[in-house]
Amino acid sequence: MSQPIHPSRHVGFDSLPIQIEKKLLKRGFQFNLMVIGRSGLGKSTLINTLFASNLMQSSARTSPEQPLPQTMEIEPKSCLIEENNVRLELTCIDTPGFGDVLDNEKCWDPIIKYIKDQHSTYLRSELTAKRPLFTPDTRVHACLYFIQPTGKGLRSLDILVLRKLCEVVNVIPVIGKADALTSDEKRALKTRIREELNFHRLRCYPYDLETHDEDDRKSNALIRDMLPFAVVGSTKEYTVDGTTFLGRKTRWGTLNIEDPEHSEFIYLRDFLTRTHLQDLIDTTSQIHYETFRCRQLNALRQQNAGSSGRESSMSGSVAHYDVHSSTVSVGY
Repeated sequence: MSQPIHPSRHVGFDSLPIQIEKKLLKRGFQFNLMVIGRSGLGKSTLINTLFASNLMQSSARTSPEQPLPQTMEIEPKSCLIEENNVRLELTCIDTPGFGDVLDNEKCWDPIIKYIKDQHSTYLRSELTAKRPLFTPDTRVHACLYFIQPTGKGLRSLDILVLRKLCEVVNVIPVIGKADALTSDEKRALKTRIREELNFHRLRCYPYDLETHDEDDRKSNALIRDMLPFAVVGSTKEYTVDGTTFLGRKTRWGTLNIEDPEHSEFIYLRDFLTRTHLQDLIDTTSQIHYETFRCRQLNALRQQNAGSSGRESSMSGSVAHYDVHSSTVSVGY
């Protein structure tokens, strides 16, 4: 690369970052977050605590008389959050009923299908003859996977689901309701889960990419050493010794969720919203969506080559190209 030339006087293109910032602020940002885990692990409470808003209602049973859900559902809920003139269109995708029944065979299929369907919708929008000025982005940018605080590590169901998820989305494992563990139990469980993730070669977010510099790699290494985040969520405020904080009150005292000694909530919040939110969006586009896109376009190329220019109708897991609408639809 040639040496840079320094203008003899001020030209003005150094204002490009400011111009980009103004356009982005007008357009706003989109972020789609999925939460997966058994009922009663504090998923809704944690999301409401993370974004300081009442975004999700708990779907957990409040009494033994309430029936267990027979099927798992996908429930996306969108809202617009504004902070210091920055608008974030946030979509939280809940999965009530996941892992709550005795027979959990293929309970992950609706989740994987939903994630791939969002990729397919985005791809169809890209391939249309008249594309919208701004394509709505419904792709799942991050997935918080909740692990039970039992001290026994990952269940066989966790391993199966994580193996499927890690291929299609940025997975961030968290231990829900970590206040059920002592400090020693928490450290032991985190160590055990990290060992199991490495043993089963489950690649959770963050990843090291070629575009990352040394500082990025060091930051990602520190975060990976903290996984899974042992968190406690709460939207209730308590005042102790003149200090007001978000916490949970027990018979042994009041827990401050923003105290690192009690919960790793602040580490998860900073990681998810303050340091890596844009990287989660970029990684979804550059890795997961690009992998999906390449596979579908390769399938189209093979289909068109096999049909020798004739229209063909494909079913199952093969893509189908409609020459009249210039769209691609995918079956799974």
